[in-house]
Amino acid sequence: MMDLETPYLRMGGADGVRRLTTRFYDLMDELPEAAACRAIHPADLSASREKLFEYLSGWLGGPPLFTDKYGAPMLRRRHFGPSIGKPEADGWLACFHQAWADTVSDNALTQDLMPKINALALHMINKPAA
Repeated sequence: MMDLETPYLRMGGADGVRRLTTRFYDLMDELPEAAACRAIHPADLSASREKLFEYLSGWLGGPPLFTDKYGAPMLRRRHFGPSIGKPEADGWLACFHQAWADTVSDNALTQDLMPKINALALHMINKPAA
């Protein structure tokens, strides 16, 4: 039954998650509204791209690639290094929402997961508003 499938499978498995993360990081270099978010990333996005793919794989119900390699995600702790404010979180969300719209056509999945993605991005904010 379709409703018993994981989001990972509904997106097309590893290929679907890879399409999403590839598009996400392409957009980070393209969207002007992502400039603040892009600025806190390394010049070479290869490692970031792979870590997001690995994280989303497990988060979406697929293989736990990130936790197998790095242990518990502890995302907020892992993001304490860069200064993340609302502009950085908003830029990240702009990229994620556009990448999702470009690569995922399952509307029910979108309605279910976008509030969780939005909350996750806002949870990463670690600097007070100016």
